[in-house]
Amino acid sequence: MNRRKFIQIGALGCCGLILPSCATNPVTDRRQLLIYPEAFINRQSAVFYKNFIRRSKISNDKKNTDLMIEIANKLVKSVDSYFKKIKIPNPTRDYKWEYNLIDSPQVNAFCAPGGKIAVYTGILKYTQNRDGLAAVMGHEIAHAVAKHSAERMSRAIATETGFAVADVATGGAAGQVRQVFSEMTGQDVLDLTIMRTHGRKQESEADYMGLAFCSMSGYDLNETVRLWKRMNEKKGKKEIPQFLSTHPSSVTRIFQLRAWIPEIKLEFPYSL
Repeated sequence: MNRRKFIQIGALGCCGLILPSCATNPVTDRRQLLIYPEAFINRQSAVFYKNFIRRSKISNDKKNTDLMIEIANKLVKSVDSYFKKIKIPNPTRDYKWEYNLIDSPQVNAFCAPGGKIAVYTGILKYTQNRDGLAAVMGHEIAHAVAKHSAERMSRAIATETGFAVADVATGGAAGQVRQVFSEMTGQDVLDLTIMRTHGRKQESEADYMGLAFCSMSGYDLNETVRLWKRMNEKKGKKEIPQFLSTHPSSVTRIFQLRAWIPEIKLEFPYSL
């Protein structure tokens, strides 16, 4: 097969596999590459989370566990109120939310696809109060709501899929493409979503939506700015918190958060 013919067939293959998966997310009004069905990712995420919880040490700190659950329940209710306000179906209506406080010095928190939340006790020294903890959890929930995990996973696998498409174009089996998907495990979901650095647009979207969820839940939005300032103080130190490695902080980000607060308070007031 000559090179031109190879490129033509490869391009057609890519169009068939990739372009139909580019859709405008009604939540963010931004086009996203979504190769994987969300239901598949959520199932794999549930497997990962179950295994993760089994291997982890669950905190026996009842005070902070109760606080985390109280905040999570408020934020989840606010997610529903948020979508009613903007007149869009709630994309989390089928989520099976779970919340766990992990006894670990690691400075981290995440919301895995499908609403699986974990907060590490190590991050509590930065959140310091209920408003700071709400800021972290609201931000993580926003990533799940905006399907950022599915998007990051799709982008991460696009390269792998590209190799499979090229193989198909040269006579290989199309089943190799499907095999990449079928062999994904719960750990793969973790590696391709939670452990990867979020893109600038994703972070901005999660910042804005997280502020909206916190505002509708009655939390002090100014604490979000103070939280990121505290996080930012750790930059340049020998050990950078895990949360910062996947959620880069900057003066620009803090400035944007501060600028959004008056607007969000007006548009998304307390509603619970």
